[in-house]
Amino acid sequence: MPVHHSALGVRSLRALAGGAVLLFALTACAAPSAPAAALPASWQEVVDEAEGQTVNLWMYGGDEQGNAYVDEVLAPAVAEAGVTLRRVPVADTGDALNRVLTELQAGRSNDGSVDLIWVNGDNFRTGTQADAWLCDWTELLPNMKDVSAEDPLLTEDFGTPINGCEAPWHKAQFSFAYNADVVTEPPTTFTGLLEWAEQNPGRFTYPAPPDFTGSAFIRQALYNASGGYENVPSEFSNEAYDELSPALFETLTDIAPSLWRGGDTYPADADQLNRLYAEGQVDFTMTYGPATLTKLVADGTYPQNTQVLSLDEGTLGNASFLAIPVNAEDRAGAMVVANIALSVEQQVAKADPAVWGQFTVLDYDALNESDRALFDALPASPVVPSFDVLSENANPELSAQWVPPLDDQWRTAIAGR
Repeated sequence: MPVHHSALGVRSLRALAGGAVLLFALTACAAPSAPAAALPASWQEVVDEAEGQTVNLWMYGGDEQGNAYVDEVLAPAVAEAGVTLRRVPVADTGDALNRVLTELQAGRSNDGSVDLIWVNGDNFRTGTQADAWLCDWTELLPNMKDVSAEDPLLTEDFGTPINGCEAPWHKAQFSFAYNADVVTEPPTTFTGLLEWAEQNPGRFTYPAPPDFTGSAFIRQALYNASGGYENVPSEFSNEAYDELSPALFETLTDIAPSLWRGGDTYPADADQLNRLYAEGQVDFTMTYGPATLTKLVADGTYPQNTQVLSLDEGTLGNASFLAIPVNAEDRAGAMVVANIALSVEQQVAKADPAVWGQFTVLDYDALNESDRALFDALPASPVVPSFDVLSENANPELSAQWVPPLDDQWRTAIAGR
């Protein structure tokens, strides 16, 4: 799911929390739905068809800035195009996908209640396996011209080829944040971070997988235990897992006694970890949505001297997207929403730290001078570095197939120890 971008950290990309989505996906695969109607032949046909439609955008509802951006900035712009945008908040992106798969199974092939989903990662892969996404529609969007066709973050989603089945919305970088008033000599590597935790018992922890942020921490730890992301094949195989996972879980077992509450319990999700950090119970938090940090510091939720930790070897990077279910009732309107969301004006507004602070998916170097000037005029965050700095030495995400076995083994080897 996309990274939700909560006080997510970004969790809009969350890994599946249970077996329900997978069950529905397998069932949907076994019982093919009716084929989608042909796509419009031109953008003008899309615009004409979209007039008067209401688009239900299902998205993680726990990010106040994200909610406000959609309601107060994106929706009014969409209304000017004759389309009503209705935000449907969910606790997990998997809930939206479950609704789509359930309706497909019930034979609702062209009148589904979900028109658009903020999605990525394992949820996108599961929907792809179930033929749940409308595909080949993004080439119709005029604003896709400003997106680089060579950007690896935007051609694959956790190893799943996008193939025109989702439109990019924004980029994200897995980040650690710390209270510089307490952590006066911050580590500069992931190994150093683990050593800091051992030297400061009880002051560090991470969310329990399958929470999206907790799962991201596990993947970052896998890269570290394997000697770098270059040593971990993106595509999952049992052979690679059997070879690389023992060192990971040995590391996580060794560090557990030094964690908050001695590793006997873990924050249930990123929100709980964020609360521990805000209350001063731990000195680090982590997020796939560092954009939220600016506001959390400004409003006093987080310590005033919160800073983003820079790791020499870099951290995980990804993007999140907008996908249209194959049975969406108002799919033309959904295309209009996705196109407007990709406009320079909306990408600039969304990148403003005071609005949402999300990193653009547009190819800055390919924009004209006046459009680049709009991005250049954005205020710098006093907390979050620019994306160029934050994404230096960025680590590519693993394919989504890695996520379930890592989460499952964590539950038995670490939570169940």
